Amino acid sequence: MTHDHDPHDHAADDRLPEPEPDGPGLFGDAPAEAKAATAAPPYRVLARKYRPTRLDDLIGQDSTVRILRNAFAQGRVAHAFMLTGVRGVGKTTTARIIARALNCIGADGKGGPTADPCGVCANCTAILADRHPDVIEMDAASRTGVDDVREIIEATRFRPMQARMKVFIIDEVHMLSRNAFNALLKTLEEPPAEVTFIFATTELRKVPVTVLSRCQRFDLRRVPQALLAGHFGRIATQEGVAFSDDALTLIARAADGSVRDGLSLLDQAIAQGVLDGEGAAHQRIEAPLIADMLGLADRGLVFDLFEAVMRGRTDAALSLTDQAHARGADLGVMLADLLDIVHTISRLKAIPALRDSPDLPEAERVRGATLADSLSVPVLGRAWQMLLKGVSEVEAAPDRREAAEMVLIRLCYVADLPTPEKLVRAATAGEDVAPPPLRPTGGADEGDAQACLATESAAASPLAGAAALPVTGRATDMPPRGGGQVRIVANGGIRVDAEPDAIAPPVLEAPPEPVPELTAEPPALRSWREMVAFVATCREAMLHGHLRHSAHLVRFAPPEVAIRIDTGAPQDLPKRLQALLRGQYGDLWRIVSSREPGEPTLDEQGAEIIHLHRTAAQEHPLIQAIFEAFPDATMGQVRDHSLDEYGLPPEELGPTTLGGGHEEAPDLEFAPLDADLVDGDDFGLSAF
Repeated sequence: MTHDHDPHDHAADDRLPEPEPDGPGLFGDAPAEAKAATAAPPYRVLARKYRPTRLDDLIGQDSTVRILRNAFAQGRVAHAFMLTGVRGVGKTTTARIIARALNCIGADGKGGPTADPCGVCANCTAILADRHPDVIEMDAASRTGVDDVREIIEATRFRPMQARMKVFIIDEVHMLSRNAFNALLKTLEEPPAEVTFIFATTELRKVPVTVLSRCQRFDLRRVPQALLAGHFGRIATQEGVAFSDDALTLIARAADGSVRDGLSLLDQAIAQGVLDGEGAAHQRIEAPLIADMLGLADRGLVFDLFEAVMRGRTDAALSLTDQAHARGADLGVMLADLLDIVHTISRLKAIPALRDSPDLPEAERVRGATLADSLSVPVLGRAWQMLLKGVSEVEAAPDRREAAEMVLIRLCYVADLPTPEKLVRAATAGEDVAPPPLRPTGGADEGDAQACLATESAAASPLAGAAALPVTGRATDMPPRGGGQVRIVANGGIRVDAEPDAIAPPVLEAPPEPVPELTAEPPALRSWREMVAFVATCREAMLHGHLRHSAHLVRFAPPEVAIRIDTGAPQDLPKRLQALLRGQYGDLWRIVSSREPGEPTLDEQGAEIIHLHRTAAQEHPLIQAIFEAFPDATMGQVRDHSLDEYGLPPEELGPTTLGGGHEEAPDLEFAPLDADLVDGDDFGLSAF
């Protein structure tokens, strides 16, 4: 089968396209659909569009900006920088700003290095466009070997082509191999005058110390949440989009100190904004939309859940989790939000000044402060431990929702249970056992409020809706035989079960023995050793250690004690000892410093006694016979139970005689205390 072809077809195909008309046609303007549509510029994400180009544009890095400005002003710019911090805080951005500052020549072409690059000269524009031949960026995550570093070393031997300085920016430098780091050391220590190295890393500990010591280090901090929220608000205004303060707070919290992560979330939030008929965003973006985007539960809902759990209202807690799950929230993430709330409340309780801090949203400050006033530290600590364990259980469970709800049920179960020490204290004092940890707020209904008030007054009824069995009765109602029993329940809680018909062993047969009160008068100090031992009983560990190892007794003549302190020890030890004794004895004792040699320190005396005992043990016939039978044997530590903690015998026995005198042999220990005594004949040593 053949086809007929027009000989002019190929010629027609090879013809060049006709040029587009640059004006109206012969018979007027062309139809609108015939006009060439102008191609729209590609969209740039906010993280690139609003990337800082000057030091003043960096947010949250005041220390780094101040040091760099002073360095450029004084002409003391280092040849190598190490920029470290979490992702998205501006490490690579700062490196590019430094590169522009080193190579800026000003609008007139006569400028020098400056902390405020002009942004219009050839070098600034080329570096901003990532096409400058003398600013080389390398990603160490993909180029980790020695050959890659060798290329950099070879490039340092050539002068810059058009810039003042040749700048090498190596991102994720911790990914370089050990051999690559070693190959770079010599060049990094003595680079050419026109070469600058700028390293960026998120894992500073993986960078060898030999490299760190050759660089000027800058730690870029996480950007505070309030500063991030304000920055995102300004960018949203420039983009013509309105956000509520709560929505910006959610984005800033999710960014976790990273500007780039936050801008990416802001970009996504703008794309999810409500559009009118013409495709323009006209309504303000609220927090619920951001929460849905992030898969989070509303912050107010999390607070409601926490209050329900702390009141022991299992039904209300599970109803709130159903609402969150229906909105697409991850209950495992909700448990993490509860952990964050417990931490926030604990901080508000420990630092009351945070209640006026702008770093916390107003809703968290108000509701968190109310909860901080209602909850005790032990209750918050117990909730923290149970939630922390529950988060790990959710991650390992086959169904995250079921595991999270079981954690919340356990929390509700122990919500109105007292801590063990509180129960014992109440039982001993005959007081009511367990008021609820959280008083009702305006959100509770009348029945709940009446139940809570009844519980507080008589401790005889549980919280309304509580899943946990309440602690009922009074401590005095627990008879020695039968009646209530104290039982340990899940997660360390305690409950009292009322069993009037059962005969049970006594829970508390008798009140605990009273602790003997301390004597009003401190013990008498009859010697220097007793004085040093008294310091140890006062829990002054540092002072006791210095007196034991560095103080020489010169004279002990009550009420005056003269001591000499070694050169390397603190010379204010006499004053510190005087102050401690004054608090216990008033002005009875007077400690003075002396330059006379004095006695050896207590530690030196004890070491001398131990040395004498070891020498005596080595000379014992039994030990010598053992060494003859086992030449490779070694003698361990010689212990004398008659010595005190300083290694000295009781003071009434006097010091061990070093000369011709002889005292009773010390009680040396060569075997375990429970070993049987044997005669010398058992070893075949008749000489013993």
